[in-house]
Amino acid sequence: MDVRPVGGNALLIEVDDPLAWFAHLDAERRAGRLPAVDIVPGARTVLLDGVSDTTAVAAALRDACPPARPPASAAPVELPVRFDGEDLPFVAEHVGATVDAVIATVLDTELRVAFCGFAPGFAYLTGLPWSLPRLPSPRPRVPAGAVGLAAEFLGVYPTASPGGWRLIGRTDSPLFDVDRDPPALLAPGRTARIVAA
Repeated sequence: MDVRPVGGNALLIEVDDPLAWFAHLDAERRAGRLPAVDIVPGARTVLLDGVSDTTAVAAALRDACPPARPPASAAPVELPVRFDGEDLPFVAEHVGATVDAVIATVLDTELRVAFCGFAPGFAYLTGLPWSLPRLPSPRPRVPAGAVGLAAEFLGVYPTASPGGWRLIGRTDSPLFDVDRDPPALLAPGRTARIVAA
């Protein structure tokens, strides 16, 4: 683990399992044992923001044992997907499978949100056995609901935006709604399953 100060009241920790650390640190914060305002997981890091004593917290983190990844706390969110993405043939060729086998793997895999970012409601889901390259240059506009793959992640575009992920399908599920509580359908640690629409 590497712990680095960020600004005057934040710490960035590099860890092997950011999701396990996020769950552990969030539980510590909720129990009043970690003086941090916000905890944000990333692909390889966890950011602790609003830390009142960064020196003491950094020392405690360096002495801490790696936490076990907690089990999912709720039933998986189901995302109905139509597998009509223009990059499905590329994905199949890249992973050495048929299009039907790619779809079957996506449908059979329980995914877990590793972290969120890029846009409100955009979750980076892990669990698939592949790593896919992004497009050489991003598309100027990817429609809301597009389901894509990049690196080891599956993601769903919550709104129309530019994007360089390999598109495999689309969903009508609203990923982000300011009138919903919470607004984001998917949060770190939550599990999800893709189902055929």
